Amino acid sequence: MSQTWYSDDMPTQAALTPAGVARIVLRGVPLAINTFGCLALLLLVRLIERPLFGARRPITPYITRYVCRAAFVILGMGYRVEGTPLSGPGAIVANHASWLDIFALNAPQCIYFVSKSEVAGWPGIGWLARATGTIFIKRDRAEAAAQKALFAERLGQGHRLVFFPEGTSTDGRRVLPFRSTLFAAFFEDHLPDDLALQAVTLVYEAPEGEDPRYYGWWGDMTFEGHLVRMLAAPRHGRVRVVFHPPEPVASLRDRKEAAITLEAQVRAPIAAL
Repeated sequence: MSQTWYSDDMPTQAALTPAGVARIVLRGVPLAINTFGCLALLLLVRLIERPLFGARRPITPYITRYVCRAAFVILGMGYRVEGTPLSGPGAIVANHASWLDIFALNAPQCIYFVSKSEVAGWPGIGWLARATGTIFIKRDRAEAAAQKALFAERLGQGHRLVFFPEGTSTDGRRVLPFRSTLFAAFFEDHLPDDLALQAVTLVYEAPEGEDPRYYGWWGDMTFEGHLVRMLAAPRHGRVRVVFHPPEPVASLRDRKEAAITLEAQVRAPIAAL
């Protein structure tokens, strides 16, 4: 089971001002139109894509990428990619700091998230996740065999998967120990020989003068409250998406070595802060 990460020192929330309300409208309306308008387009395209290509999605992931890139423009938030995204079969693992991670990781590459099953029922977010091919799993040892089979199926279809091995989000200024459970699926004998795992570090830089944990979403913070704060912000910082060199699965002994190796890579840019 995943456990929510808490901090004894929670950031203070600034009161909402009339200017903040105006920014919520000026950013929120275009963001909603961009997100749900493109969701409708994606579902229409999928009506053609599914009969022609089945589970493969050669077109619709590019709509998702556009939505995510546009979201940062609408928010007025900086976005920078360092390194090269994985191009072959495999999976990406990253630290988890915010719901913004989904946009940051989707913007530069065509990927499919692995998410806890509860997300499927979330209003808005759940709809988007299902439409974009997210894999929903229960963090339960009894489900391990079924999860391995599902991962193998999706990898065989050419999908690159993304998951957060910490199991919960933090304040963005630390990396929790990686759980090795999900890595086991990548060591099955019948998977492609050129399978690779790539570590990605998400480094959020707060607006000048703000708490360094400005973009973190953790503890009892609600999605709605955090979204409103992002929309109302007078200015934004940026997120750096750091792609580390891919690790061939064949070069790793087992899931535990994979978790330790990729955790160290993800941790390095955060430690440098």
